[in-house]
Amino acid sequence: MSRFLWIPTIWLIYVSSKPLAFWISNTGTDQDYGSPLDRIFMISMICAAVFWLIRKKLDWRRAFRDNVPLIAFFCFMFLSILWSDIPLISIKRWTRELLAMLMAFCLLIETSPIRAALSAIRRTIYILIPLSVVLIKYYPQYGISYGRWFGERMWIGVSLQKNGLACLCFIAIFFLIWSLVRRQKDKVAIVWKYENYIELSLIAISIWLIRGPNGDFFYSATSFYSLMIGLCLLGGFIYFKNRKLNLQYIIVVLIISIFLFGISILFTSTSNIGIVTSAAGRDDSLTGRTEIWAALLPVVMKNPILGKGYGGFWTRTTREYYDISESHNGYLEAMLGFGFSGLLFILNLYLSFCRKAFSVFSSDFFISVLFACLIIMVLVYNTAECSLDSFTYQLSAIMLFISVSTKKPFLDFHK
Repeated sequence: MSRFLWIPTIWLIYVSSKPLAFWISNTGTDQDYGSPLDRIFMISMICAAVFWLIRKKLDWRRAFRDNVPLIAFFCFMFLSILWSDIPLISIKRWTRELLAMLMAFCLLIETSPIRAALSAIRRTIYILIPLSVVLIKYYPQYGISYGRWFGERMWIGVSLQKNGLACLCFIAIFFLIWSLVRRQKDKVAIVWKYENYIELSLIAISIWLIRGPNGDFFYSATSFYSLMIGLCLLGGFIYFKNRKLNLQYIIVVLIISIFLFGISILFTSTSNIGIVTSAAGRDDSLTGRTEIWAALLPVVMKNPILGKGYGGFWTRTTREYYDISESHNGYLEAMLGFGFSGLLFILNLYLSFCRKAFSVFSSDFFISVLFACLIIMVLVYNTAECSLDSFTYQLSAIMLFISVSTKKPFLDFHK
């Protein structure tokens, strides 16, 4: 990998951890405008990315042509600012999405974009998982927080809250298991002789972290279920690899089914997920999520087609009024910003991800498997958490990296 890989790697570490201002002052950032330090960082990253992309002469036309559904979604996000009630804040939030796109395009100046993407993900895991342990054990003012209502002790590590750390851990566990299986099945050479032992140790640490201070696998039920589904899919892909099954058709059906399920639970009784919630030790309200959905659905119904515009709903005022900071459902979050039109764009985007994943099925089976499993895990995760309408979350950022860098064949993007 070239020296240019540090740019997307640093950005991926940044979106997977606390904002810079939090590390300096431990007070967080302004929810509408961010912090000066974080703005300086993002402007610097944009300048660095543009500089290297121009210097290395990226083939922009080809990059856009190979990612048409992704570019269309980004354009729709920008267009939705026109009907936002807070256009200036929306533009600032969209600029973060632009930065995410530039970071993904930085992978294309590498000789092998997909290897660069995997390297960036691996480096992020190698840094953030051990650092989370250090913060929890030795710097609790950064690594531990307490529940707002009942004061329960929560591990947050490098993240802002417990679900963020759990998401990082389930990504690490799945990715490292996938990496070990790929190394074993495909006879991929290890970089150094202790690599397998290091990754096994990181898996064990991640399992310890994801269980939280009480040692409960359902400490973050959404992350746990997403991980289990991903591992089951990984095993299923390997088992059915040489059998005459249309795996792409199965994944397409799963994508549409999960998509419809994620939307339907917002409008129907939660009795259809009672078995899942009871198994995780949760009540039928999904720890208060159904009350949040009921409060936000009337807002969606006021602008059902186009929504409030990208970044046009969540402000300091709305957060104080609803006493929450997010909708805890990625599909609902997307409807708040984009309406049902935006959901169609997102569905088309994930179906295009599926097509791209299976375009490399015969040439690189394990990359195809990684991509397909990530698609399903993202959609499952968004039934109770949010990352569907933005690429500035750790899970969606990894999806963006894999999507842009996956090519058939893996050709050099240099002119």
